[in-house]
Amino acid sequence: MARLLAAHALLADGWAENVAIDIAPDGNIAEVAVGVTDPDAERLSGHLVPGMIDLHSHAFQRAMAGLAQDRPAGRADFWSWRQRMYGIARRFTPEDLWAVAAALYVDLLKGGYTTVVEFHYLHGPPEGGTYDDPAVMCFALHEAAQEAGIALTLAPVWYARPGIGDEEPTPAQQRFIQPLADFADIVDRVDRLFRDDRDRRIAAAAHSLRAVPPERMAAFAAEIDARDPQAPLHIHVAEQPREVADCLAAYGARPVELLADHVALGPRWCLVHATHISDDERRRMVSSGAVAGLCPSTEADLGDGLFPFADYWREEGVFGVGSDANLLTDAAGELRLLEYGQRLQRVRRLIATRPGEPHCGAALYRAALAGGARAAGRPVGRIAPGFRADLVHLDGDHPLLAGRRGDAVLDTLVFAGGSGAFVRDVMVGGLWRVRDGVHADEERARRGLAETVTRLLE
Repeated sequence: MARLLAAHALLADGWAENVAIDIAPDGNIAEVAVGVTDPDAERLSGHLVPGMIDLHSHAFQRAMAGLAQDRPAGRADFWSWRQRMYGIARRFTPEDLWAVAAALYVDLLKGGYTTVVEFHYLHGPPEGGTYDDPAVMCFALHEAAQEAGIALTLAPVWYARPGIGDEEPTPAQQRFIQPLADFADIVDRVDRLFRDDRDRRIAAAAHSLRAVPPERMAAFAAEIDARDPQAPLHIHVAEQPREVADCLAAYGARPVELLADHVALGPRWCLVHATHISDDERRRMVSSGAVAGLCPSTEADLGDGLFPFADYWREEGVFGVGSDANLLTDAAGELRLLEYGQRLQRVRRLIATRPGEPHCGAALYRAALAGGARAAGRPVGRIAPGFRADLVHLDGDHPLLAGRRGDAVLDTLVFAGGSGAFVRDVMVGGLWRVRDGVHADEERARRGLAETVTRLLE
């Protein structure tokens, strides 16, 4: 049994001082005690908080970070960016995916994330068809997460068709698209690999209502329920106005209402983006307990628009944040962008506050922990017995944290520089993965990333 002694720790019921945290050999927190003195414990002089959950990542897109900032011919929007992304996606091998993901996951750890939910749809070879082992790309992500030491919820994605009304896939889409039975086989293979690993969780995703017809969503959910009725279910939804228009034209309903009419929308579901939703759709999301998977840095980069967060927050909707295209690997930075977008839209400050929660950064952080844990399907997001020891130690010697106590610490983390400025140590499953701001494998991971990106862009 290992013991940490934190000078300050964020517990489920608030901040406490001199907190002893006993960690069992399996990586779970066994006991938490307040007001302890123990000279034999490993002492942490700063502020200890639960690690953030990245509820939506496409690891392979890290390879194109910064490469779609030049104007193409014609309109620069999500759809032109997607063509650029497809060009990169076509070239990935399992070895490429491993190298890019391993480096990304190191950066996510240093950015304050301890769990990543990988929304993964690069299943087949670049030319289409299947690999000898159809889950080999999933296994590459698993091995990359092991190498970096981050906890992984892997959501294999079913991509059933090119798009609403589209008959033939583009060359890049050929490696995404597969029958439901083949997708279910991948889920089975990943589930067997993860079954006895406390830092791995299987989830499942339908790419979108563009890629999975609504009349087939029930069959998708049934396949997963037959294997694990508690597995999280994820989907991109209502990210772009064109998706809304296409759904209305084809089905006479908006995306979220269309989804809710075909599946039992509830706390297992994570609706990623949900940017262009009506008031009624927003209320249906709130009442269902589904998680809004918000990715502010990607949504800003793609010009998606702003999720109606102020109303959703007021109604106590559940949300978490994700790095998505992975331009930004900073957990606090996503929360800051989320709040700042709303401030600019509403022309006022401190949107994510309410009576009893006057600290904006702290309120955002706590809420994103809870929503992220639900979307990841893992016992994380709290420093409490039975939860994983996934912890972030903030630098108590940083000048901006000197003298700060309580929720002012989280406000500073979110609004005064982000995770990179303050994260000192990161623990996942009881093992330190970042010490004094350094990951043991980061230099090797970055060399591998550089070599892979150079080859992909040749």
